[in-house]
Amino acid sequence: MRIICSILFLIVLYPFEIAAADFDGFPFVNNDGTLRMDHATIHLYGILIPPTDESCRMFVRPVDCAPRAVLALKFNIGTNFVECTRKGRHEDGSYDALCSADHNDLSAMLLRQGWAAALPDAPYEYKVLEKIARARGIGIWGIPLDRLTD
Repeated sequence: MRIICSILFLIVLYPFEIAAADFDGFPFVNNDGTLRMDHATIHLYGILIPPTDESCRMFVRPVDCAPRAVLALKFNIGTNFVECTRKGRHEDGSYDALCSADHNDLSAMLLRQGWAAALPDAPYEYKVLEKIARARGIGIWGIPLDRLTD
């Protein structure tokens, strides 16, 4: 009887579920900017990653070559654990998801650095981040980030 009362007490005290990420782990970043995690292909929510010229990170071994937006995504994820919350599903079985690494929104990060464009149905914040990157002329909008550090 004491166990039943304890269980009922916990149910009454904690009636809300704690939201868990739909996907989590250490993703593989594909060359189109999608993530591969938990046996699923994940498109970052609210953004379009256009194809860019391929660059190489010469300071890593083996040398890592990929489109510049993908290299930026890999760099910002680093060795961080990534959590994604599903926002939609495509006909091909892939997902749109809001993903974060070390509590940083990956879509917002790519927009801020000028490596992505906000989709028409993206949150207002994403559209503002794209406009700021355009105005600064960075990433796909003009001046490569490499030139800003010279």
